[in-house]
Parts: sequence; C-alpha cells; structure tokens
Amino acid sequence: MWIERGLKQLSPTLPTQLVIGAFDGLHRGHQALIGEVVAAARAIAGQAVVLTFDPLPRQFFNGNPACTWLSSLEERLEQLALLNLDGVIVQPFDTALSALPARVFLSRLQEHVRLVGLWAGPDFALGQGRSGTLDVVNQLGVEMGFAVHTFEPFIWRGTAVHSSDIRRLLQEGHIEAANDLLGRPYRLTGRVCPGEQRGRQLGFPTANLEVPPERLLPENGIYVCRAHLARGSFAAVTNVGTRPTFDHSATTVEAHLLDFEADIYGESLRLDFLTRLRSELRFASAEALVQQMHEDVAQARRWLAA
Repeated sequence: MWIERGLKQLSPTLPTQLVIGAFDGLHRGHQALIGEVVAAARAIAGQAVVLTFDPLPRQFFNGNPACTWLSSLEERLEQLALLNLDGVIVQPFDTALSALPARVFLSRLQEHVRLVGLWAGPDFALGQGRSGTLDVVNQLGVEMGFAVHTFEPFIWRGTAVHSSDIRRLLQEGHIEAANDLLGRPYRLTGRVCPGEQRGRQLGFPTANLEVPPERLLPENGIYVCRAHLARGSFAAVTNVGTRPTFDHSATTVEAHLLDFEADIYGESLRLDFLTRLRSELRFASAEALVQQMHEDVAQARRWLAA
C-alpha cells in the first residue's frame, strides 16, 4: 500500500474508487465501507484509495482536547494497510484548504486522481463550512464525471457502529464491548518512560506508557493486556488510574509484563486491552495492595488460559 502526503506526487492514471474520511479507530463500519470500495476497484481493474487528513478537521478547528481520539495517524495507517487498499493520501489540513468550496477541492483532486467513484457515509460533507453536502456532491459528480456511492451505517449485532459509542464504552470500562465494535483490541501506543519505581519496590515492576494527552484512556481500573515490544509480545496486567493508595497522582498507564524482566526505558510499547478485571481501589496498606496484585495476576493468567 502506497502512502502519499498530499496530491502533488500523484498523476491521474488508474481509475480510482476513493473514500474520504477521518476513520478514527477504524472500526467495523469503516472496515466494511473500505471493503466495498476495494471490491468496486477490483471490478474495474482500478485502485482503491483512502483520503484522510492530518490534522483531522476537528483537530484543526477544536485543538486536541484531552481523552478524545481513538487512534493516532500512525495507528490508522497501520490498520489501513491490513485492508487490501492500494493507497492512502494523507492530505495536510490548514486554513487555506478549509476555505475551498467543494467544487474547487474536487477539481484539484481530479488533477491528480482519475476519480470514477466517491464513497461517503450519510453524514458526509465536504468543503468550506461543510457546504458540500451529499446532494451537492452528487450534482458535482454528474457534472465532473464520477459516481457518488452512499454507505448506510454498518449494523453489528443489531446496532449501528459509531465511534462515539466506542468512546462511551471505553470511558465506562466496557472494554470487551468496545473491542467487539472495533473488530480488534483497543490499543494505546507510546514510549516507556521512567516512573516513581513504586511497582518495582512492591515486587511488580511496571512499564509506564507515555500516552499523548489527546488519546482516549479506558476508565480507571485493572486490565488484562497484550504488550507488544520490538523483541516480542507478552501478557500484561495494566493499571489505568491515579494510584489512590499513594495519595493519588495524574492518571497513568502502567503495565506489569508477566514473565518478563528487562530494562525497556525509551522503547516503543503497544498495549492491546483485552478485558477489565476490576476498578481501581484505595487499599489500607501497601501490603494489602500487594496481596491484591498477586490475585490480579492470577486472575489474568486464568482469563488468558481460558
């Protein structure tokens, strides 16, 4: 899958089925839509392409409020590469682009992409002030020679899949339900950074994940995770929270990797959240906390074995 930042390096050669969107989280609905785009491209010996933005328009206009996004650009690209796409255009988003009318944007797009099909969901809008509604884009398609395909909300287990529902489930700690809508475990990626060494002092050394503040964190609690490092993957018990036994702190993500001992400071760590064991609790003593941590590890092993 090729990746181009912007349109300048592209030339309109192969007929292209194109879908434009943020694809935050790249959930089952996004995957189903892209599957249809890929099938349509294969039927005409063309290419299936995603166009996304960096920053996303909502990020550009609203900034990055804390605990908002389900995925980073790098994570979206990593997941898109698994969907049999031919290419992804990462279009830089700025004030000048936001001011373009839909007709001008699509005309510029056609200078670089041989557009035969544009795919969109029911709430799609394009161009200055979101004035390029589906009705407008349909009319532009007739004039400019491309078809517009609308895609209804994807239904999974009787419910339409939306990123907003996944955010809510994660914030409520329903990790398995959120994963079901995503079609894979929810993932946080970051560098391992130094912490206060409390876990090591208690006999449970942890990797402290440096998570960008805009990334959505699951509800505070203890989770079973799969930790991915360059050297391999390991089961982990992860605490998301403020460490109330030690008089609270800023929210941290600390993963205790099972059957693993190594210095991994500075390394990239990916945490896949699998299930939630319990809420974060305040214990009367460090000894009581350690006893519970032993039980958490034992419960995690039982869950993984099952």
